[in-house]
Amino acid sequence: MKKVEAIVRATKLDAVKAALNFVGVTGMTITEVKGCGHQKGHVEHYRGSEYVVNLLPKVKIEVVIKDQELSKITDAIIEAARTGEIGDGKIFVYDIADAIRVRTGEHGETVI
Repeated sequence: MKKVEAIVRATKLDAVKAALNFVGVTGMTITEVKGCGHQKGHVEHYRGSEYVVNLLPKVKIEVVIKDQELSKITDAIIEAARTGEIGDGKIFVYDIADAIRVRTGEHGETVI
């Protein structure tokens, strides 16, 4: 099993959710986060004062999937989230040793 963690623009959340649903993802966790990467934030003006926004709002989408679904899932996220501009986001992939359904105590891929 793999855990796919995608950090994307908040404006792309609906498109990524739709793409994941289309390829068969039935469950996901979504968190509003702030961060920076190569984009390094931007300068804004408020009431005549200039200030730097270092941490930009993003959305983190987490899904746990079967190993064989990895390329299909990551391709769907990339296609839905890409704008071609700096700040489109990142995808991280982790190995999952086990998954347990709390209600029944089941283990393994059957719980995802």
